[in-house]
Amino acid sequence: MMDESAELAVSITQIVQRLKGTHLHSQLEKQAKECLHKPEIKLETLKDDVRRLLKASGMTWLLPPPGHPRAPPEHTKEPLEYMRKAQVNWEKRILKSLNSMCTELGIPLARKRPVPDQKELTNKWNEMGTDEPDLSKFRPVYAPKDFLEVLVGLRNPNNERSEDLTVRSHWGLIQVSLNVRDIPQMREMYPELGLTYGQLGIDDHTHVPPDLFESEHIHIGKKVVSEQDSAAAQQYSKQGCPTGLRAQLWSLILNTTNDPEDITHYEQLKARVINHDLLVDNLIYKDVKLTTSNDDYYFVFEDYLYQVSECMFRDEAETSRGGKSASSSVSQSIRSPSKSSSSRCTISSPSAAVQWAELHFALSPSTACSLAVGTVAGSRTWSYGLSSTSGGIVSLCLQFERLLQTHLPQLFYHLRETGAQPLRIAFKWIVRAFSGYLSTDQLLLLWDRILGYDSLEIVAVLAAAVFAFRAENLMEVTSLASAEVVTCLCVCVCAKIVDTYNLGIPK
Repeated sequence: MMDESAELAVSITQIVQRLKGTHLHSQLEKQAKECLHKPEIKLETLKDDVRRLLKASGMTWLLPPPGHPRAPPEHTKEPLEYMRKAQVNWEKRILKSLNSMCTELGIPLARKRPVPDQKELTNKWNEMGTDEPDLSKFRPVYAPKDFLEVLVGLRNPNNERSEDLTVRSHWGLIQVSLNVRDIPQMREMYPELGLTYGQLGIDDHTHVPPDLFESEHIHIGKKVVSEQDSAAAQQYSKQGCPTGLRAQLWSLILNTTNDPEDITHYEQLKARVINHDLLVDNLIYKDVKLTTSNDDYYFVFEDYLYQVSECMFRDEAETSRGGKSASSSVSQSIRSPSKSSSSRCTISSPSAAVQWAELHFALSPSTACSLAVGTVAGSRTWSYGLSSTSGGIVSLCLQFERLLQTHLPQLFYHLRETGAQPLRIAFKWIVRAFSGYLSTDQLLLLWDRILGYDSLEIVAVLAAAVFAFRAENLMEVTSLASAEVVTCLCVCVCAKIVDTYNLGIPK
């Protein structure tokens, strides 16, 4: 029975994924929320009720066959064994780094705050940025270059004895073979990014007058918000969101709410921050301080970023989504002296804190926290996990290299021969989705498209587009340092996405 329930859950998840982004999905979601408040609906018997309904309606083909063997959860999440092993080793390395820091500094990985400290933090909750602790001894858990070296070292053991020279002679750093889209497939996948479509934030490369398009686009956006249609919001976001509507549209796309239950959940996370002190809190504080203190856009949101980041890193639901998978996070349990209760605190990559939190400062704290967690849950394997999925960091890096190798082979070969492998330059952009490398307005315009298409492929495409745009200058560089100087001059994000459709090459 347990196996059958698990298989049913997997089937339901697959159905939901297929429906996601459609109008039907939006309507079903609204109906489901209404049903949850009906007394005859009981969560304890929900699975059995669904199974009984499917049998009664003749849709038994959706149910797993009797006696069907159940794959281990980690195999369902990540089918490639070598990728799972690499992820386990990477997580061990992160945990070792954390434990080493704890030993050197003489502080625990997690501890219960003394009562006076709890009262002080409660009183200063909205002024967390006023503290100036000495964090000079706290170092990053890992640097992007460390993560890149892990990706470079990935090898498929099935290819070790292969006589196929295409793998051995691959010019790039990523030496595993995964299925990634080429330019023709991307044109089919992302038609709204074509040159004939209007794009918010772009005043060139379009056949639609910018003023006319913007006025009409804002009018449509207000209508989408008023109708509270998730699928329409996602489709709308593919051409950019107006600043005044972005928070509402993103909430619709990710189906986040600010209901009493969400506010209660946020208050629970806040209580965990106040009650327990984590080593990662210091890393978050240092990361936010370095990012926001001297930034004209973010310094006023410094306290807000601390609140959202620290609450997000304590969300058990976000941890449980990973499970025993290739993208599970490192966690630490803090038990009371009686050991009768446990409070689990999530310890994730500190460098991801600002990457997510800085995108949500336009929302209320509870909505921002749920929105941040929802985004992380959908993109965890990209940010710091190893996975063979199309949105994983491995696939994105491979896609970036193949785009350049296919359409700009001379540039790629030149950079490779001068010791300036393109991925070593672009990796920091990809792993942070250009956060910290684009101005705020450009970054949000990029993320409009990411949420609109529910895909991170655009990040790899944009990285390749920067090289295509600077190709002439890059052909003259003679070192990695000079290549980094040339590529650091990023132009308008939306213009680059549209230009990428051709990568400088006519159809």
